[in-house]
Amino acid sequence: MASEISTEEQTVSGTVSVLLPLALPRPYDYKVPSGMEVRPGDYVIVPLGSQQLLGVVWGAGTGEVGHNRLRPVAEVLDAPPMPEVLRRLVDWVASYTVSPPGSVLRLAIRAPGALEPQRMRTAYRLGDKRPSRMTPARIRAVEVAGDGFARTVRELAEEAGVSDGVVRGLVEAGTLVPVDVPTEAPFPAPNLDAPGVDLSEEQAEAAAALRAHVEADRFSAILLDGVTGSGKTEVYFEAVAAALRRNRQVLILLPEIALTSQFLERFERRFGCRPAEWHSDLSTRERRRVWRGVAEGRASVVVGARSALFLPFPDLGLIIVDEEHDAAFKQEDGVAYHARDMAVVRASLGKLPIILSSATPSLETVVNAEQGRYAQLRLEARHGAARLPDVTAIDMRADPPERGRWLSPVLVREIAKALEAGEQSMLFLNRRGYAPLTLCRTCGHRIECPQCSAWLVEHRFRRELACHHCGYSAPVPKACPSCGAEDSLVACGPGVERIAEEVAELFPEARTAIVSSDNLRGPAAHREVFRAIEEREVDIVIGTQIVAKGHHFPWLTLVGVVDADLGLENGDLRAGERTFQLLQQVAGRAGRAERPGRVFLQSFMPEHGVMRALVSGRRDEFLAREASARERVGLPPFGRLVGVVVSAPESGLAQRIAREMSRRVPRTDDVSVLGPAPAPLALLRGRTRLRFLVKAGRHVNIQNFIRAWLDDMKIPNAVRVSVDVDPYSFM
Repeated sequence: MASEISTEEQTVSGTVSVLLPLALPRPYDYKVPSGMEVRPGDYVIVPLGSQQLLGVVWGAGTGEVGHNRLRPVAEVLDAPPMPEVLRRLVDWVASYTVSPPGSVLRLAIRAPGALEPQRMRTAYRLGDKRPSRMTPARIRAVEVAGDGFARTVRELAEEAGVSDGVVRGLVEAGTLVPVDVPTEAPFPAPNLDAPGVDLSEEQAEAAAALRAHVEADRFSAILLDGVTGSGKTEVYFEAVAAALRRNRQVLILLPEIALTSQFLERFERRFGCRPAEWHSDLSTRERRRVWRGVAEGRASVVVGARSALFLPFPDLGLIIVDEEHDAAFKQEDGVAYHARDMAVVRASLGKLPIILSSATPSLETVVNAEQGRYAQLRLEARHGAARLPDVTAIDMRADPPERGRWLSPVLVREIAKALEAGEQSMLFLNRRGYAPLTLCRTCGHRIECPQCSAWLVEHRFRRELACHHCGYSAPVPKACPSCGAEDSLVACGPGVERIAEEVAELFPEARTAIVSSDNLRGPAAHREVFRAIEEREVDIVIGTQIVAKGHHFPWLTLVGVVDADLGLENGDLRAGERTFQLLQQVAGRAGRAERPGRVFLQSFMPEHGVMRALVSGRRDEFLAREASARERVGLPPFGRLVGVVVSAPESGLAQRIAREMSRRVPRTDDVSVLGPAPAPLALLRGRTRLRFLVKAGRHVNIQNFIRAWLDDMKIPNAVRVSVDVDPYSFM
C-alpha cells in the first residue's frame, strides 16, 4: 500500500520525547541507550516513578532537562509505529477539546495486547521429497497440499478426507515440511468484481460523483443527503470499491452497534466477505487482531463505533460517517469530542475524502454544504417501487386514549388494519422500562435515585427500579419508603414495557417484540431480534431509538409514535432539530418495499413547527427556520458554546470552587460566561454538579479563553472540572 506519510520517519538519537497515556499536559524526555534505534511513532516502554509504562515516541527530546538527569528508554516494542497523521490527530483533538494529549492518546492504544509479538502455530506445506510408497490416501493429501497453502495436520486431513495418521506419516517422511503461521484468522479480501445492486439513474450519478472524489486523491467532504430508503449505503459502497481498487484502506463509522448486523450482511452481499469490526463488545483477542490487522495494512475495511477513528491506519483512503447527524457520535465522558467532526479533521490531515451520509443531516453539516465547505449529493426518491410514507398527526386532545391507556383509538384501529392485512407495525417510544416515575398515592413521595437527581425507572419485567444515569438499581418496594403505606405505589407514565402490556391486552394473538437496550444485550441479541422481524416472526415491534435508523423491514407498513412531543420538553438548543431527525428516521422504517407505509404521530401539539414539518415533508423549510433562529442569537453553528462542569462529592466544596472560578473569568467583550448554576442533573453518581456555559462568536479562539481561565486554578483532587467544547447534552 502507498503511505499517507510522504517521507520516512528518521531515527532519533540522543533524547526522545515520549507521550504517555495519562492525563499529563505534555510528553516527557528520555535518553536513548547506545545501540537502540528509536523513531517517532515507536511504541516504547519507559520508566515513570517506580512503574514501567507504555508510551509513544512523539519526536526528538525538548532539551528542557539535562541529558545526565534523564532516564533511559527501556524497550522498543516490535509493532508498526503509530502513523504520523494519527499523532497529528491526537495533538489536534487535545488542543481543540482542551484535553491533556495523554488522555487523547489513551483513545488510540486501547488494545495494548496488539503490541506484543503475534503468537504462531505450526502448519505444514508440501516439500520436494516424496515417500517411496504412495497410497491412495497419501495421494489425496499430497494433491490437496499441492496448492501451496500451509495447513495444520487436522485441517489437511479434513480437506483430503484422510486420517490424521496419514498426514503425520507424510510429515515423518519429509513430504510435508513445517512452517510457522499466525494463530489469528486472516482478513478476507473484498471481491471488487462482485456485481452490486442495479442502481437507478439518480443513484448511479451520485455513485459516479463519489468515485471521482476518491480518485482525486485529495481532501474533500461530501454530504450524501438521501431520503430514507433511497439506497445511500449501496451508493457509497461504490466509493468503497473505488478506494479498495486503489489499494487504500476504508473506515466506516456507525453510531450504534445495533446497526451493524444488517449493515454487515449488506456489505457481505456486495463484497463477498465481512469487514473488520471495531466496538466495545469485541473480545480482547479480537481487538488485538483487528488493531494489528489495521496497523499492518491487512484489514482493508473497518466498520466501527466512534473509537475506530483512532485506529492506526497506515494508508487510509476514505472515511464514511453513516447517520452523521446521530448524537451517539458525541463522546461525553473523559475526552469530550464529536467523532463526525474529528473524522473530518482526520480526513483533512490525511488528504482524503470523507462522506457524511444521512436522511436527516445535522444543521451544522447542512450549513457547511450551503456555504460551500462541503459538496452535496441528493437522492430524492426511494429505491425501486417503494414510496415515502404518508404522515398524519393524531391530535390527542381530540382523540385521547381510553382511561389508563396510552394508544389513541385512531392508532389502535390502524394497528388492527395492519394485522388483518398480514403486515407489521412498529410502536415507537423513546423511553425504556415500564414507567419513568413511581409515586405514592398516600403521601405523594416520588422514588428518586440516592446518587442522582433523577427518578428511578420501573422495570416491571425485572421487578426492579433502576437509574438510567448511574446504573443504581433496587427491588420495587412493597411499601412507600417515606410514609410506609403498603400497596400505595403507582407507576406514572409509560415506557416501552407498559406499551407492550397494553398491546398484549388489545391484540392477544399478535406476536410482539420489545427492542430496547434493556432487553437486548450484545450484538447477538440484536441480530436475533432483527432476524425475527425480517422473517415476519413478529407482528408488532415496540421499541426505543434502537429501531429508528438503519433497518430495512419489507413488511413493516405502519409506524406509530406514542409520544411525539417527548423530545421537545427540554431546553436543549437542538431539541426541535433532534426531535425532527429522530421522528423522521422512525417514520422512514414504514413502507420500504412495495407496500405503502403509514405513519401516525400522537401529539398534544400538532400545530408545533416540528409536527407540521413532519406531516408536510418540508424538511428544508424547517431547517431554514432553525438556522435563522440560531443565527439571530449567535448559537451553533453560527456561534461557539463550551460547557464547563464543576463536580465534587460535597456540595460546599463544589460551590466554593465554582465561586472562585467565577471570580477568575477573564474580562473580554467577545465572550460571555453564564453561571455557575446547578446543572439539570445537579447530583450525578453522588457528586454535586455546577455548570458554566461559555458563549462566543465564531471568530473567537474559545480554547485559548478556556485555557487562560483554568490554567492557573488550583483544583483540589476531590474536584473535577470537565470541559465540553461544542456540547450536545446540557444535562
